[in-house]
Amino acid sequence: MKLTQTTADKLAIGLSLMCTVHCFATPVILALLPSFAVLQINAEQFHLWILAVVLPTSLLALSLGCKKHKRIRYMACGVVGLVFLITAVLLGHEVAEKTFTLIGSAFIALAHWLNYQQCFKKHDEKCPCSAGGSDQVA
Repeated sequence: MKLTQTTADKLAIGLSLMCTVHCFATPVILALLPSFAVLQINAEQFHLWILAVVLPTSLLALSLGCKKHKRIRYMACGVVGLVFLITAVLLGHEVAEKTFTLIGSAFIALAHWLNYQQCFKKHDEKCPCSAGGSDQVA
């Protein structure tokens, strides 16, 4: 499967939302259903694995979008989000980790949403993907 900019943006948005849901839902699930503790869904490895997927996906999608649309501010917004996520993993303190993860996820989701929406703007005739909302270069 060819990973295009819009597909990578959608994937990165989904991963960012998954981080947010994980931060909010894990304590509630563990409080309501203590037997889920054996799944280790609150383990530090989860954060490392999700970061290992988010980093290349985000960098790929945002760099492809930056190359197409010449909007460096979307790339900058995404990089700020990635820095927050990396900082969250490195800090390890539960409150700071959740705060940085939520802020980072929001920045990343916003950057990818803006990057994704750029492909569907009709006013930019020079954009290679504005014709019909396609991700393919004509």
